[in-house]
Amino acid sequence: MSARISKSLVVNGNALVSQADWNAELEAKHNQLVAFLQANKLGGVLLRRSENIAWLTGGAVELRVLTPCETGVGSVLVTAEGKRYYFTSENEGPRLHDEEFGALDFEPVLFPWWADDTAATAAKLAGGPLGSDSPGTAAHVSLAPLRAALIESEIARYKWLGAETAAATVEALHQVEPGLSEYDLEAITEQGLLRRGIMPSVALYAVDDRIYKYKHAVPRGARLKQYGMLNLCSRKWGLAISITRFIHFGALPADLADKFRIAGEVNAALLNASRVGATSAELFKVAQAGYAAAGFPGEERFHHQGGPTGYGEREWVATPTGTDVVVNNQAFAWNPSIRGGKVEDTVILRDGVIENLTPTPELPALAGAVEGSSYRATGVLVKE
Repeated sequence: MSARISKSLVVNGNALVSQADWNAELEAKHNQLVAFLQANKLGGVLLRRSENIAWLTGGAVELRVLTPCETGVGSVLVTAEGKRYYFTSENEGPRLHDEEFGALDFEPVLFPWWADDTAATAAKLAGGPLGSDSPGTAAHVSLAPLRAALIESEIARYKWLGAETAAATVEALHQVEPGLSEYDLEAITEQGLLRRGIMPSVALYAVDDRIYKYKHAVPRGARLKQYGMLNLCSRKWGLAISITRFIHFGALPADLADKFRIAGEVNAALLNASRVGATSAELFKVAQAGYAAAGFPGEERFHHQGGPTGYGEREWVATPTGTDVVVNNQAFAWNPSIRGGKVEDTVILRDGVIENLTPTPELPALAGAVEGSSYRATGVLVKE
């Protein structure tokens, strides 16, 4: 086995992934990618997108400087012969060596910041047809199928990220009080994430009637009277976590409690159906049938129901004609909702068992059971 990385992953003084396990992950992914290139008769693939670089490097490399951007200040080339390079400008080179690629087995290719010749040089080094995950002269390739099934060391990182994101969300929820603005909710929550070294990637913070009116309620400054929502995604090591939690001041209206109960039941049905071989279309029908059975036919039309996650907030979503197929060791974030009530967690399917990566057992539970299996979701935190 090649030495792909010369360090272990240490978080807060504790080894989260050993060097041996991290190396085994990177070796497996390298071999998987080389086999993909050979099967598709490509001389190499130029990776620019952050999710693919994070996947290939086991989360060791983060190239983004502009946070919302899909690409960063460098790119990676892997050839069908197994050679590995990273491309960046001369001014970025020292930092990328010291903080990103220095412990990895990639050869640097540097250029002046005003003369980026990545594409031409990559084509020459590939020595054959070049693929890329970004638009350009190379043939477009998707690595989503390669990213779908997670390796144990990836799952270890994912568990840490899920637990820490959930903890930050609960901490924020307990700081929410009437009179705070949606921007305050965002600031409180994201402070907890950033303090943990976690990057917020989706910010949907809403209060009162905006929760009922809009499925994607980005913060607009409304002030909380009774009902607040923290709906967020977070990222670290390229992996994405999704979670939504709610708080209500005063007695929870019966109709809202009922909507949460039904959302929890649809969520349980989706989790129970998330099994190896299930298709996107089959999973869509599960949600559709769940809403209809509960007296809300057509509710699925108002928002997507979620789907697999991992290196994207959603790798794909369940659709009426979708052909994507569930695989083992795949993560999911289902988000069933009924105009005001919603449940959302990130889970992983491991050998037929659903494991919740974002549990918050200190919050009210919504019980859901399907075919003898129980699936816990989270209800509304009610404060007087």
